[in-house]
Amino acid sequence: MFFRWCGGEIGGIKAPYQKDKNRLLFSCTQAAVKGRHQVVNFGVFPEEGESFSYVETAVMVSLLLCSGSVDFVVTGCSSGQGMMLCCNSLPGVLCGYVPTPQDAFLFGRINGGNAASLPLGLGFGWLGELNLQYTLEKLFDGDFGAGYPPGEAQRKKRDTALLKELAAITKGGGERFSQYPAGLMEKVGTRKNVMEYIRQNGDGRLLWKK
Repeated sequence: MFFRWCGGEIGGIKAPYQKDKNRLLFSCTQAAVKGRHQVVNFGVFPEEGESFSYVETAVMVSLLLCSGSVDFVVTGCSSGQGMMLCCNSLPGVLCGYVPTPQDAFLFGRINGGNAASLPLGLGFGWLGELNLQYTLEKLFDGDFGAGYPPGEAQRKKRDTALLKELAAITKGGGERFSQYPAGLMEKVGTRKNVMEYIRQNGDGRLLWKK
């Protein structure tokens, strides 16, 4: 078994820190999904001069997911914590912090979220690329939200369903974007590759709600 949304699209977008890890994160994600899903690289690319904070990047993650443009997002920052925390404060995102293969496997099987944040600086020493590859492989190793261990799968699935219900009530949906600071949304809107992808593949109305 693989994803329940087999064939869905995965977006890769990271905070501007550790720009040099962009290609590595993209290639490791592609290798981990073994051609079963399209992976779209939204940057941030090493050659870019424009800088976006991890908060602004997390808003892009939320827009991509709320608009239905992608089904899952692989992201990260130097520690992985900031992106995870910010993503989890935004509509439509259930993001796990996955520094190890074990964390990634359990997040996918138990929590069944739609985004994962990885540490791309902290602890990224000699052979750090192998831990990144193994972590992504275990993230995509099986059905999301299937429950683990098998003997407790049904209870785990009930808890996850309740978690997602509470998150939807607490954080709301795409209508919340109109309440965000105008300066924040204007800056996010300058990320052309993300905005154009949403217009072509998702609900672009989210970008311009007043």
